[in-house]
Amino acid sequence: MTIAQPEPGGLLPQRITPQRGGLATTACMETLQVGYLHAIAAASGCSLAQPFPDNGIDWHVSHAAPGHTVDDEITIKVQLKCTYQTAPRPPGPTFAFTLDNDHLVKLARTPVSVHKILVVMLVPRTQDDWLRASHDRLELRHCCYWINLAGHPVTGRRRTTVRIPTTRIFDDRALCEIMTRVGAGGRP
Repeated sequence: MTIAQPEPGGLLPQRITPQRGGLATTACMETLQVGYLHAIAAASGCSLAQPFPDNGIDWHVSHAAPGHTVDDEITIKVQLKCTYQTAPRPPGPTFAFTLDNDHLVKLARTPVSVHKILVVMLVPRTQDDWLRASHDRLELRHCCYWINLAGHPVTGRRRTTVRIPTTRIFDDRALCEIMTRVGAGGRP
């Protein structure tokens, strides 16, 4: 029996494809989107807290800045979703995403003391295409988009399709802008 030996630097020869673990794809998608959120929070200077138990909201993101007028540190609630059913770079100004009505009601409630946003990550269908690493970067594919659903009506019997704006890419600048608006007493 021959065992593949790592090349210098710890890499397997190019002809050998490493075997991925047996976690369900949906569990891996959830882990990937959490990694994306952590990267955005780090670049934004925000802290993260995960509510326990999870009551339909995945994360609390907090931001302290001297310019905030409503409090020295403000928080928003973030619900993460991930899909490979929408292609990257969706054409047009929006793309469709369907939520269970119970979840939409929670995200659409108004007025609120702590604002909520939905963050939807679009990923390639196969895990092999989710990320690429090189000496100068880690590419995480594809992208997250965000929306504040406050006041959004329920229109379906069990599920409702919402339209996510393609201009609302969720990155560190977008998160800082959201926090600035909320910190001034506005909406995300």
